[in-house]
Amino acid sequence: MAKPKLALYWASSCGGCEITVVDIEEKILDVADFFDIVFWPCIMDFKYEDVEAMEDGSITISLFNGAIRNSENEYMAKLMRQKSQLLIAFGSCAQEGCIPGLANFYDRKSTFDYVYNECPSVEEKSKGIFPQWETEMPEGKITIPEYWDTVKTLDQIVDVDYYIPGCPPQSLQVAAVIGAVIEILQTGADLPPKGAVLGATDKSCCDECPRERKEKKIKEFFRPHEIIPNDDECLLDQGILCMGPATRGGCGALCVQANIPCRGCYGAPENVKDQGVKMISALSSVIDASTPEEVKKIINKIADPIGTFYRFSLAASTFKRVQNLDEEIVK
Repeated sequence: MAKPKLALYWASSCGGCEITVVDIEEKILDVADFFDIVFWPCIMDFKYEDVEAMEDGSITISLFNGAIRNSENEYMAKLMRQKSQLLIAFGSCAQEGCIPGLANFYDRKSTFDYVYNECPSVEEKSKGIFPQWETEMPEGKITIPEYWDTVKTLDQIVDVDYYIPGCPPQSLQVAAVIGAVIEILQTGADLPPKGAVLGATDKSCCDECPRERKEKKIKEFFRPHEIIPNDDECLLDQGILCMGPATRGGCGALCVQANIPCRGCYGAPENVKDQGVKMISALSSVIDASTPEEVKKIINKIADPIGTFYRFSLAASTFKRVQNLDEEIVK
């Protein structure tokens, strides 16, 4: 029998999801033995034409990582959906927008104005020269992907079957998911319900954290370099902003165990629609203040609160982006 076909693609991403796949160590041999890897441009020399020539639905599983930042990302998302039986949003960028999604605090115009006009590294003679999506040359027309005003998640563009969270997903969870998929394909067992989050738990990161929570009231926030925390006490209780209460479990609380607060990369816990709102709600119950002035003083110690609360989930949040009043949103 022909092997099941596996594809992996990256859109707007850093490459960390590719690394975590390779980081499953010797289990990568099981993947190569069981699957026919038909598309993985980060690792092997595949072309878009190779995918376009495939029959619709001929790819058994596609792991799609990266946010949708431009027209090329959109095209590939739709192409991979068309060619795949199962399309999995692999990693935080595809699921929530992640770090690329922070660009939604701005728009295309303001981004280009800074990069091509205001940035100190731009030479004077080059200022004001912006990318053009089409350029006529003697040899013919040159095109580049159109840069969007808004970063989007994969499921805002196409239908997604499953999600594997994390920035990047933990390799042990990736190995477990791949192992489960192989078993399902071998035995014909039922697939998880569509839309399920794989390689994670239904609880929060705090449920996996070994530190002791005493529900202390917070009078001051500290950045990680400003305090040496106690090893066995909840970081949030010590005034270090930890996103654990608003983050899905499954990573094993590895950052917290290394004295680094949870950043929130596994996304919101089960039944939580907005990670930032969940974190703000959690903080409102532990801040020790009796007047608005005291609250403001304590909150002002949080560096970039909105960027912190929505570091990974802005594009998937309730408001998705800062609204642009100066230019029509093109995408």
